[in-house]
Amino acid sequence: MRHVDFSPLYRSTVGFDRLFGMLDTLAQPEGSQTYPPYNIERTGDDSYRISMAVAGFGDEDISIEAHRNVLTVKGEKNAEQKSEGELLYRGIAARSFERRFQLADHVEVTGANLENGLLHIDLTRNIPEEMKPRRIPIASAKETKEIEARTH
Repeated sequence: MRHVDFSPLYRSTVGFDRLFGMLDTLAQPEGSQTYPPYNIERTGDDSYRISMAVAGFGDEDISIEAHRNVLTVKGEKNAEQKSEGELLYRGIAARSFERRFQLADHVEVTGANLENGLLHIDLTRNIPEEMKPRRIPIASAKETKEIEARTH
């Protein structure tokens, strides 16, 4: 296992402890989950889409929950569907799953839809006005106002 030491970066960054912890866990393949497969794409400047392949699941079998900065998608089959004949091979996985996505600050889920075996979850980043960068004007010496009154 390859381990990266982030301690030199701790000296020059503030508030990125969680990011370095997440990078450490990415290097550990033991806890990685591969089902169901998914894509994350950027659909605009501040919009994203997560697409998950959930063949065999209906919208009543899937629950989506956003709490704080974690998006959780769970899939559970309610009842085993009966086929008319004897099942010789099961290639379409219908096992239960739970997939968690860590969301950045100010990212909100705006909608979800299920079509053709793909679950699409739309996300939007809404940064409040007070958090956006703004230009601060610099006053020249001529424009500064006199604070103290002159005494005669």
